[in-house]
Amino acid sequence: MLRRTLLTSAVAVPVLAACVTPTTGAAVDPMAPLPADNSSHAQPAVARVTHVSLDLEADFARKVMTGKCKLRIASAPDAREIVLDNDNLVIRSIKANGRDLQYTVGERRPTLGAPLTVQLDGADEIEIDYESSPGASALQFLEPAQTASNKKFLFSQGQAILNRSWIPTQDSPGIRQTYDARIVGPADLKVVMSAEMLTPNGETAGEGKRAFRFRMPQRIPPYLIAIAIGDLVHHAVTDRTGVWCEPSVRERAAYECADMGNMMRVAEALYGEYRWGRYDVLILPPSFPYGGMENPRLTFLTPTFLAGDRSLVSLIAHELAHSWSGNLVTNAVWGDSWLNEGFTSYIEDRIGEELFGIEETRMAEVLSWAALQQTLQTAQPAQTVLHQDPAPGADGPPSTIVYDKGAWMLRTIERIIGRNQIDTYLRGYFDRHAFGPMTSEWFLADFRQHAVRGDAALEAQLMLDQWVYQPGLPSNAQAPVASGFTEVDQAVQAFAGGGAPAAAWANWNTAQRQRYLQTLPRELSRARLDALQAALHLNETGNSEVLFDWLALAVRNRYQPAVPALETFLTSQGRGKFVRPLYTALMGQGDWGQPIARRIYARARAGYHPIVQAGVDRIVTPA
Repeated sequence: MLRRTLLTSAVAVPVLAACVTPTTGAAVDPMAPLPADNSSHAQPAVARVTHVSLDLEADFARKVMTGKCKLRIASAPDAREIVLDNDNLVIRSIKANGRDLQYTVGERRPTLGAPLTVQLDGADEIEIDYESSPGASALQFLEPAQTASNKKFLFSQGQAILNRSWIPTQDSPGIRQTYDARIVGPADLKVVMSAEMLTPNGETAGEGKRAFRFRMPQRIPPYLIAIAIGDLVHHAVTDRTGVWCEPSVRERAAYECADMGNMMRVAEALYGEYRWGRYDVLILPPSFPYGGMENPRLTFLTPTFLAGDRSLVSLIAHELAHSWSGNLVTNAVWGDSWLNEGFTSYIEDRIGEELFGIEETRMAEVLSWAALQQTLQTAQPAQTVLHQDPAPGADGPPSTIVYDKGAWMLRTIERIIGRNQIDTYLRGYFDRHAFGPMTSEWFLADFRQHAVRGDAALEAQLMLDQWVYQPGLPSNAQAPVASGFTEVDQAVQAFAGGGAPAAAWANWNTAQRQRYLQTLPRELSRARLDALQAALHLNETGNSEVLFDWLALAVRNRYQPAVPALETFLTSQGRGKFVRPLYTALMGQGDWGQPIARRIYARARAGYHPIVQAGVDRIVTPA
């Protein structure tokens, strides 16, 4: 275990905020020092990309992106080359000012891809003529049958290091870049990106084609460059928020997203101006592998949050919160991803508390605490440390550590120093380091400078180093309490003692229903499961979180009447959070579950994103 400096140490924190404008984050010193990033081939101390300009066409027939990419480069005085990240790109030429540059493609490594080394010959801008390969890990080309509109669809997923499969740049979260793009697609489809749309109606680009232009003047980490192309319409929620979706989803999407303006109001009151212009969300087809992806100006969302009753809209609050934690201030290396997700989970709760009430937020925290405790009991100690140094391509810590332990650190700080003090600190933190990278070490130094201020007693009480660099939870962590679960826990006890299913189920919110299903006895008879289904209609619920908890319980007990609902769930969406655990549970049920898992996966696999396919391939082994 690495030792880290304490309060009295002189740790340099980058003063990037002094060198940027509030709106664009245009750095005066583009060569500011960065920590080593083993997830990238880049050598940013030698030369780094500062701007990406894309001129690409989406070829749906061949399932590739093809065209040119111009890169603006900052370099050290003695730099002779720049090293880019590249994963199976087909490079046709690299030029500067019309002349060919020499380049080499190194050996490809799994996940990491291959280094693309370009001899600069004095150039500060280069142009790469290339195309992606079919099956590029960041891109999913969907067939019409996989969409609500029955039209072709394309979307990208860049996090963590997948964008190198369609953009030849330095794919490291610490190397922030502005970008612009001209994207050509089929004339009957709309192109959207994580950037300002300059041509809302597109431009003619040849027979049957239209081009759309975009601009991102703020410096972003390259994993946040994102694209989608499909039959898309826009619904405005407020003058600066709205929803993109397929036409048939528009009414449901508008209903579920009605609170976006209020979420923005609360977040800005807490943490300062939203600095990205518009905030739109895009509801993707079911194969999207995550709950949400916080691409700036255009969050990508899973359709599984469309519950019909706004019960899962905390997902939007989480992704909006990333506009400060993650997008504005970004982990410089992926081993510090808790600085994105842990901070964001804390901010999500603060937004939720204002909009939905303290008690509902406390119930969410209790569920978070329970999930974290389960992880601490089952994971290796080294996997429960916030700051990690994972090998390239290796699994990082469980999401409950990155999200929940990170959030509990901030909740503990709030309890000790007070809400006003942590709000003041966080607002200043986002201002000081806007559009810049962050590490665990830099954060701790910044917090000590601006919040602890040499108070040794406070330092001891906070246990900051234990939170970040030690496994498990420090002794100052406190379990949350939610009075809204008292009735739920009593209902669980009554059912466990042979009583009827919860009579109050219809009046409970999502968190209460999850608590009930998650705390019921894990071993139940067919008769008891029949009683739950008959009373609560669990197989038919439209809430994906509740359905997942029910199906997990049903699989554990080999409950055959739930198998049709299970098959529908696994074949109608591809969210990794739901898919992977259910296949794992099925494969753990021997002769009963394994044939079911293989049968469903054979039907469902083609509709899953490659990220999810890779994970489930390892779970569902051949017979």
